[in-house]
Amino acid sequence: MSDLICLGKIVAAHGIKGEVKVKSFTSNPKDVCAYGKLSNKDKTRFFDLTFKGFAKELLRVKIKDIDTRNDSESLIGTELFISRDRLPDLEKDTFYLTDLEGLKVLDNKTDTQIGKIVGVYNFGAGDILEIKFDDAKQTEMLPFNDAYVPLVDVKNGFIKVTSKTMTYQQEADDAQS
Repeated sequence: MSDLICLGKIVAAHGIKGEVKVKSFTSNPKDVCAYGKLSNKDKTRFFDLTFKGFAKELLRVKIKDIDTRNDSESLIGTELFISRDRLPDLEKDTFYLTDLEGLKVLDNKTDTQIGKIVGVYNFGAGDILEIKFDDAKQTEMLPFNDAYVPLVDVKNGFIKVTSKTMTYQQEADDAQS
Protein backbone atom coordinates (compact mmCIF):
# COMPACT_ATOMS: atom_id res chain seq x y z
CA MET A 1 0.00 0.00 0.00
CA SER A 2 1.41 3.35 -1.04
CA ASP A 3 2.06 6.07 1.52
CA LEU A 4 0.96 8.65 -1.07
CA ILE A 5 -2.55 9.13 -2.44
CA CYS A 6 -3.10 11.04 -5.69
CA LEU A 7 -5.82 13.66 -5.19
CA GLY A 8 -5.70 15.22 -8.65
CA LYS A 9 -3.78 16.06 -11.77
CA ILE A 10 -2.94 19.37 -13.42
CA VAL A 11 -4.31 19.08 -16.96
CA ALA A 12 -4.12 22.59 -18.43
CA ALA A 13 -3.16 26.20 -17.89
CA HIS A 14 -5.98 28.73 -17.43
CA GLY A 15 -5.56 32.38 -18.31
CA ILE A 16 -2.37 34.42 -18.08
CA LYS A 17 -1.94 34.80 -14.30
CA GLY A 18 -0.78 31.27 -13.50
CA GLU A 19 -4.04 29.49 -12.79
CA VAL A 20 -4.33 25.83 -13.73
CA LYS A 21 -7.13 23.38 -14.44
CA VAL A 22 -7.10 20.34 -12.17
CA LYS A 23 -8.90 17.02 -12.57
CA SER A 24 -9.86 16.11 -9.04
CA PHE A 25 -9.94 12.48 -7.90
CA THR A 26 -11.67 13.28 -4.60
CA SER A 27 -15.36 12.49 -4.01
CA ASN A 28 -16.03 16.22 -3.58
CA PRO A 29 -13.90 17.83 -6.33
CA LYS A 30 -13.08 20.96 -4.29
CA ASP A 31 -11.53 18.82 -1.54
CA VAL A 32 -8.32 18.61 -3.55
CA CYS A 33 -7.67 22.14 -2.23
CA ALA A 34 -8.70 21.40 1.36
CA TYR A 35 -5.67 19.44 2.59
CA GLY A 36 -3.00 22.14 2.55
CA LYS A 37 0.22 21.61 0.65
CA LEU A 38 0.32 18.76 -1.84
CA SER A 39 3.40 17.32 -3.51
CA ASN A 40 4.44 15.73 -6.75
CA LYS A 41 5.01 11.96 -6.68
CA ASP A 42 8.68 12.09 -5.66
CA LYS A 43 8.10 14.91 -3.15
CA THR A 44 10.56 17.25 -4.86
CA ARG A 45 7.96 20.02 -5.31
CA PHE A 46 5.14 21.20 -3.08
CA PHE A 47 1.99 23.05 -4.09
CA ASP A 48 -0.30 25.28 -2.03
CA LEU A 49 -3.64 25.36 -3.90
CA THR A 50 -6.51 27.83 -3.72
CA PHE A 51 -9.85 27.03 -5.36
CA LYS A 52 -10.95 29.73 -7.82
CA GLY A 53 -13.92 28.13 -9.59
CA PHE A 54 -14.92 25.55 -12.15
CA ALA A 55 -14.12 25.21 -15.84
CA LYS A 56 -16.66 22.61 -16.99
CA GLU A 57 -15.88 19.44 -14.97
CA LEU A 58 -12.41 20.69 -13.96
CA LEU A 59 -11.33 22.91 -11.08
CA ARG A 60 -9.71 26.28 -11.65
CA VAL A 61 -6.92 26.55 -9.11
CA LYS A 62 -4.29 29.13 -8.19
CA ILE A 63 -1.01 27.70 -6.95
CA LYS A 64 1.06 29.90 -4.66
CA ASP A 65 4.12 31.37 -6.46
CA ILE A 66 2.90 30.28 -9.92
CA ASP A 67 2.16 33.65 -11.48
CA THR A 68 2.51 33.34 -15.26
CA ARG A 69 1.01 31.17 -17.96
CA ASN A 70 4.48 29.79 -18.73
CA ASP A 71 4.85 28.72 -15.09
CA SER A 72 1.45 27.03 -15.13
CA GLU A 73 2.06 25.34 -18.49
CA SER A 74 5.25 23.78 -17.11
CA LEU A 75 3.11 21.94 -14.52
CA ILE A 76 0.74 20.24 -16.99
CA GLY A 77 0.68 16.52 -16.27
CA THR A 78 1.79 16.92 -12.65
CA GLU A 79 -0.08 14.64 -10.28
CA LEU A 80 -0.88 16.07 -6.84
CA PHE A 81 -0.26 13.78 -3.87
CA ILE A 82 -0.87 13.76 -0.14
CA SER A 83 0.47 11.45 2.55
CA ARG A 84 -2.10 8.80 3.47
CA ASP A 85 -1.86 9.72 7.17
CA ARG A 86 -3.22 13.23 6.42
CA LEU A 87 -6.49 11.84 5.06
CA PRO A 88 -9.53 11.00 7.20
CA ASP A 89 -9.95 7.43 8.41
CA LEU A 90 -11.87 5.25 5.98
CA GLU A 91 -15.21 3.73 6.84
CA LYS A 92 -15.45 -0.04 7.07
CA ASP A 93 -15.31 -1.82 3.69
CA THR A 94 -14.08 1.27 1.83
CA PHE A 95 -10.72 1.85 0.20
CA TYR A 96 -8.77 4.22 -2.00
CA LEU A 97 -8.57 3.26 -5.68
CA THR A 98 -4.78 3.27 -5.43
CA ASP A 99 -5.09 0.37 -2.94
CA LEU A 100 -6.37 -1.84 -5.78
CA GLU A 101 -3.09 -1.75 -7.69
CA GLY A 102 -1.17 -4.98 -7.22
CA LEU A 103 -4.15 -6.99 -5.97
CA LYS A 104 -4.61 -10.54 -7.26
CA VAL A 105 -7.48 -11.10 -9.67
CA LEU A 106 -9.49 -14.26 -8.98
CA ASP A 107 -12.08 -15.93 -11.19
CA ASN A 108 -15.43 -15.49 -9.44
CA LYS A 109 -16.58 -19.04 -10.23
CA THR A 110 -13.41 -21.04 -9.50
CA ASP A 111 -11.55 -18.80 -7.02
CA THR A 112 -8.35 -19.40 -9.00
CA GLN A 113 -5.91 -16.58 -9.63
CA ILE A 114 -6.10 -15.38 -13.23
CA GLY A 115 -4.15 -12.12 -13.06
CA LYS A 116 -3.13 -8.98 -11.24
CA ILE A 117 -4.32 -5.35 -11.25
CA VAL A 118 -1.63 -3.12 -12.74
CA GLY A 119 -3.54 0.17 -12.94
CA VAL A 120 -6.76 2.03 -12.13
CA TYR A 121 -7.98 4.82 -14.40
CA ASN A 122 -10.92 7.09 -15.00
CA PHE A 123 -11.21 8.65 -18.43
CA GLY A 124 -14.53 10.31 -17.62
CA ALA A 125 -17.06 7.49 -17.96
CA GLY A 126 -16.25 5.54 -14.80
CA ASP A 127 -13.38 3.72 -13.17
CA ILE A 128 -11.46 1.19 -15.25
CA LEU A 129 -9.12 -1.56 -14.02
CA GLU A 130 -6.08 -2.50 -16.06
CA ILE A 131 -5.45 -6.19 -15.55
CA LYS A 132 -2.50 -8.33 -16.57
CA PHE A 133 -4.05 -11.75 -17.03
CA ASP A 134 -1.68 -14.65 -16.34
CA ASP A 135 -2.33 -16.25 -19.74
CA ALA A 136 -1.99 -13.07 -21.84
CA LYS A 137 0.96 -11.01 -23.00
CA GLN A 138 -0.95 -7.73 -23.04
CA THR A 139 -3.05 -6.10 -20.36
CA GLU A 140 -6.82 -5.68 -20.66
CA MET A 141 -9.15 -2.98 -19.40
CA LEU A 142 -12.21 -3.94 -17.40
CA PRO A 143 -14.99 -1.63 -16.11
CA PHE A 144 -14.87 -1.39 -12.33
CA ASN A 145 -18.50 -2.09 -11.47
CA ASP A 146 -20.54 -4.82 -9.79
CA ALA A 147 -21.31 -6.63 -13.06
CA TYR A 148 -17.61 -7.22 -13.78
CA VAL A 149 -16.14 -7.08 -10.27
CA PRO A 150 -18.59 -8.60 -7.78
CA LEU A 151 -16.12 -8.69 -4.86
CA VAL A 152 -13.26 -6.50 -3.66
CA ASP A 153 -11.25 -7.65 -0.65
CA VAL A 154 -8.37 -5.22 -0.17
CA LYS A 155 -7.57 -6.58 3.30
CA ASN A 156 -6.88 -10.06 1.89
CA GLY A 157 -5.31 -8.77 -1.33
CA PHE A 158 -7.71 -9.79 -4.09
CA ILE A 159 -10.70 -8.97 -6.24
CA LYS A 160 -13.02 -11.40 -8.01
CA VAL A 161 -14.02 -10.91 -11.63
CA THR A 162 -16.55 -12.65 -13.80
CA SER A 163 -15.27 -15.74 -15.64
CA LYS A 164 -13.01 -15.34 -18.65
CA THR A 165 -14.68 -18.35 -20.31
CA MET A 166 -17.48 -16.07 -21.59
CA THR A 167 -17.08 -12.61 -22.97
CA TYR A 168 -17.33 -9.96 -20.28
CA GLN A 169 -20.33 -8.39 -22.02
CA GLN A 170 -22.26 -11.68 -21.93
CA GLU A 171 -21.67 -11.97 -18.20
CA ALA A 172 -22.62 -8.36 -17.58
CA ASP A 173 -25.86 -8.92 -19.48
CA ASP A 174 -26.52 -12.11 -17.48
CA ALA A 175 -25.83 -10.29 -14.18
CA GLN A 176 -28.37 -7.59 -15.01
CA SER A 177 -31.10 -10.09 -16.00
